[in-house]
Amino acid sequence: MSINNEYFTPGEVWHDTDGKPIQAHGGGILYDNGVYYWYGENKGAENAKNQSGLLERVDVIGISCYSSEDLLNWKNEGVVLPSVKDDPEHDLHTSGVVERPKVLFNEKTGKYVMWMHIDSYNYKTAKAGVAVSDSPIGPFRYLGSIKPNDADSRDMTLFRDDDGRAWLIHSSEDNSTIHIAELTEDYLSVTGSFVRAFIGRWREAPCVFKHNGLYYCITSGCTGWTPNGAEYAVAESVTGPWDVMGNPCIGSNAKRTFNGQGTFVLPVEGYPEAFIFMADRWIKDNLSDSRYIWLPIEIDNGRLTIDWVDSWDLSYFDMDKALYKGDGK
Repeated sequence: MSINNEYFTPGEVWHDTDGKPIQAHGGGILYDNGVYYWYGENKGAENAKNQSGLLERVDVIGISCYSSEDLLNWKNEGVVLPSVKDDPEHDLHTSGVVERPKVLFNEKTGKYVMWMHIDSYNYKTAKAGVAVSDSPIGPFRYLGSIKPNDADSRDMTLFRDDDGRAWLIHSSEDNSTIHIAELTEDYLSVTGSFVRAFIGRWREAPCVFKHNGLYYCITSGCTGWTPNGAEYAVAESVTGPWDVMGNPCIGSNAKRTFNGQGTFVLPVEGYPEAFIFMADRWIKDNLSDSRYIWLPIEIDNGRLTIDWVDSWDLSYFDMDKALYKGDGK
């Protein structure tokens, strides 16, 4: 069955061009040579018990990649970083945690570099893993994991600034604080330079982007699979200081981020004022059926708002927004 998607429909099942549900959770997107590449966790299996007896996990399958030219219709490029089944000590073993992959292209080395959250089933290992590829569709070669600057690392994202410098931004200190760590020129490690931000605020799932010279960071609270209120902050430098502004979501269900959790903010190519808030709607009892919430971000004098839209496309950024407003389900 071939699928042609015409609209973003947040919270509904999103099918790839083969008609199968997209498996790219906790993901991020790379734009490269006219094509968008969406990387995310493949959770396409039944929930599996971990060693504590809980069912709220899926054995690691690996990192999926999908490609698109219009952001609506996605071709499955396969699992570009697969799990490891025969070595229980390996970071990518099926019994562990491999989450929130993000990819940058390094112009100096010509390599595609992926960072991700690496952990044990009980989230006690708390490392950042890195892999590299010659192609955006892989295969990616896993290089190993580190505790960035000797600090624990859980939910994370990548951000590359206009000057080519890149940053690993991750929850640390048992999730009480976020670290903003500079990457080396090849993006394969950290330089040792980092700052502590949002100290004692207990935030995770950082999403960082830049607009008109200002830096924005959207985070979630720390409530596991259960949704909570998003929070955003603004700074004049990626290293801060950051001014916390409150919840960018408005309308019905805003206090629960529309039953989602952010994972990435996507700048839309060709639309200088267009940014998409990407979030996951986790279904903890059946993680393979977790959904995606993509919503347009409004920016007005440095302030962000994210409102629910039932169905929309990129013409939203050109047209009367009132045509697209939904009921905030």
